[in-house]
Amino acid sequence: MDKLTFSSIVSSSQTDRNGKMKLFSALQWMQDCSVISFMKDVTFCEWLQENQVTPVVNFRQLEVLRVPSLMEELTCVSFVYDVQGAMGYRNTAIYDAQGNACYKTWVLASYANLETGRLSRIPRDTQASLQFPPRLDMSYGPRKIVLPDTSLTPLEPIRVQRNDIDYNNHVNNAQYIRMALELLPAEFEVVGLRVEYRKAVMPGSIISPSILFTSDAAYVVLAVEEAVCCVIEFTSRSRVSS
Repeated sequence: MDKLTFSSIVSSSQTDRNGKMKLFSALQWMQDCSVISFMKDVTFCEWLQENQVTPVVNFRQLEVLRVPSLMEELTCVSFVYDVQGAMGYRNTAIYDAQGNACYKTWVLASYANLETGRLSRIPRDTQASLQFPPRLDMSYGPRKIVLPDTSLTPLEPIRVQRNDIDYNNHVNNAQYIRMALELLPAEFEVVGLRVEYRKAVMPGSIISPSILFTSDAAYVVLAVEEAVCCVIEFTSRSRVSS
């Protein structure tokens, strides 16, 4: 599978009040680039369509190395680095004009049958025919987020808006993180995150968020009718009070 490259310039709609790129904007771009990269892999997509199989994102880990500024020229690179059974592994990164990484992420997705919802293993001959670039040099933490043994603080409910829904007719993966970011204090400087996707949230749902702070992290749990849909761990450089 080839690496695909996408170039852009940081625009005003992608920046915060300080002219720095919003983390949500970076996540959206990386997610869009990964989907475009996936859809351009014609041979693999044809196999998925013929077998009514679709990838479902289960986990994402992100490293923030440097936050770009307004009008910076950036390049996004996305590629699959491994496929094992019913699981696929992808790297996506954003680089500045000097080739230095600003963001790195890896994603774990499962391949599910559209009719049954069950996992579908990629045939060994198909896996054997795929060529993978080496994975990025970054942190690869466990996909299971273990919450600290402390009660989380419940927060005001969040109503899912029409703009939160994508072509899959459920909340877009990046939108969960946007919702969670709004719950953090303004001084919380995110340098990394892990997000565990457990259950898709449908249009019109009411999300019940809860949060917990530790010395260098914040944990956000998003649930619908007591069913946990998403768990996010944000890490920071310094201690932040709740």
